[in-house]
Amino acid sequence: MPETWLVVGLGNPGARYESTRHNVGQMVIAELAARRSETLRAHKAQARVAETWLRPGGAKLVLAAPNSFMNVSGGPVSQLARFYDIPAERIVLVHDELDIPFDTVKLKTGGGHGGHNGIRDVAKALGTPDFPRVRVGIGRPPGRQDPADWVLDPFSSAERAALPVLVSDAADAVELLVEDGLLAAQQKHHAPRS
Repeated sequence: MPETWLVVGLGNPGARYESTRHNVGQMVIAELAARRSETLRAHKAQARVAETWLRPGGAKLVLAAPNSFMNVSGGPVSQLARFYDIPAERIVLVHDELDIPFDTVKLKTGGGHGGHNGIRDVAKALGTPDFPRVRVGIGRPPGRQDPADWVLDPFSSAERAALPVLVSDAADAVELLVEDGLLAAQQKHHAPRS
């Protein structure tokens, strides 16, 4: 029987945050759902969810976008993990990453939260930081702008033009991670672009 994976895109709820850097994880979930002609629907675990498949006969995917604010994402993620009986090693968090340049996708399992309060809260709620992460680069703010303000700003017009490719690359990374494992996904997405 194929394994079930929970793929969660971190972000903030509501139209005000929809196009912000902090919500790029939820943009990736929307892309993964669209590729499968699925729609996210309300779930009792304070999230919007679509149950689907990686490919016919492949792993089952539970795509999720919490309805909570980023900094309290742990509750919905841990509720979904319990509901679907999914261990931490098959919970993929897709999130924005300040320390990675825009237009770059990196993957890792475990490690610290790097000041990302959404990751911190999920690790606390799951009781472990050892879950796979697809880190979508948003880059550092220019000059002295506060990073907390930067992540809540919309993407610039130049970034918006490149965003569909970045979101697609991150969705590809999720699919490769589930299909072939972390190392294969890292080898593809960490390689220099030609």
